[in-house]
This record gives sequence, structure tokens and C-alpha cells, in this order.
Amino acid sequence: MRHIFTSLILCGLLAACAVVPKPSESVPPGDGAQAMRPKARPDGLNTTPAKRPPANATTAAQFDTTSAAEKTAAVEAAKEATQKGEGKALGVTVASLGDPAQPGLWIKTPLVKTAAKGRVVYGKNGKAVELDLIPLDGPASAGSRMSLAALRVVEAPLTDLSEVQVFVN
Repeated sequence: MRHIFTSLILCGLLAACAVVPKPSESVPPGDGAQAMRPKARPDGLNTTPAKRPPANATTAAQFDTTSAAEKTAAVEAAKEATQKGEGKALGVTVASLGDPAQPGLWIKTPLVKTAAKGRVVYGKNGKAVELDLIPLDGPASAGSRMSLAALRVVEAPLTDLSEVQVFVN
């Protein structure tokens, strides 16, 4: 019994030696407080505000608020750019479903360093869509995240990792 009591006292004394920051101490500016702020998108991207999905959305159709007209225009623009040979090929990336609550046609990819307009082509069926290219930190070999609407337009499976070719305009 005496050993248990002595052990508990020693553990308590050891815990009291821990360094605990004072409540008045704060993180100095520039040491991470500013690094986590989101960057504003360039004016050329998302010129029309996209409709946010409803709070009670549960299906892909409910989360996908991009209109049929917007999708058709994006497909036609991609088809025209492909026929004219426009755009610079950036490479192939493996894309997964991005945040389904973030509306619009976009891909977040490490293949771009600055936001731009471009297109992706889904290799399995050749379907393409024009969308916003948004930089994603990481090596160029890292994967990408694609919007729900864009994945649905190119008819890629929402639950798979799909290879897409990325072009910048």
C-alpha cells in the first residue's frame, strides 16, 4: 500500500513539472496566424456566383447546383478548344471527388501554380469540360480534387480515382 501511495505522489510531482503556457501568451503575428488565411480568387474565375447546395442535401443531384445551361456551355467550350488544338497540356492527374458542397466547375490540382481557366479530358470516354484550375499545394505527382459537377459532366465515377488530362487555356 505504501508503494502505491508513494508512486501516486511521485506522478503528481512529475506532472507539476510540466511547462504550461500562461494565458496571456499568444501566437505572434506571422507565425502561422496569417498563413492559414484563404487566398482570394482572381477576378477571371467564377464570374457568376454559384448557387450553394441546400443544407439538407443528401444526393449527388441535390449537391450539384450547376445549371444544365452552364454545363452545356462548358462542354461546348471544351469541345471547341479541343478541335482548335488550343491550350497547353499540363499532364495527367488522378482526380477524386472534391468538396461536394463547393459549387461550380473546378479542379484543384498541383499541376498549376496560379488560378486559371482550362479543361480536363476524362480518358476512359474522351469527354471534356472547361473549368477553373485552382492551385493545390503538393508535388505535381500528387492527386487532384474535382468538383461534383465536373465529374458528373465527364461521366466519371464519383467514388473512384479517375485519371484526367489537364489543359490550361
